[in-house]
Amino acid sequence: MILPITLTIAGAAALVNIWLMIRVGQVRTSEKVSVGDGGNEKVIRRMRAHANYGESLPIILILIAAIELASGSPLWLWVVGGVYMLGRIAHGIGMDGGQLGKGRMIGTILTLLIMLGLGAYAISIPYFSAVDVSTSPVTVQAG
Repeated sequence: MILPITLTIAGAAALVNIWLMIRVGQVRTSEKVSVGDGGNEKVIRRMRAHANYGESLPIILILIAAIELASGSPLWLWVVGGVYMLGRIAHGIGMDGGQLGKGRMIGTILTLLIMLGLGAYAISIPYFSAVDVSTSPVTVQAG
């Protein structure tokens, strides 16, 4: 089975991850910090943007994949995946502070709301789905 939403979002996520890695490398070079953060706030901000991305991405991808497996590829899931990616880009830029600092807040709020919504929807699927779970390929035999 091909999961087009999951594959597309995972591919886009890889590109955003590379972009965040490059941003860390750029600030390390400009600030002359070769390993770690060197106590440099600019480096710390970029590293945390990258780390924060890695902390939220796995659960989002798992939820998107599970929902797509359970309910197909609805348009709203495409939109949610795209908004998540845009939010993470905004967060990465916003972590630099200054005029663009609102991006951090926007990215954080979008990530939390999307995670909450996907999580709640995923929990609801087995209880409110029109699919008869007794005909599921995985059944438990009594006795």
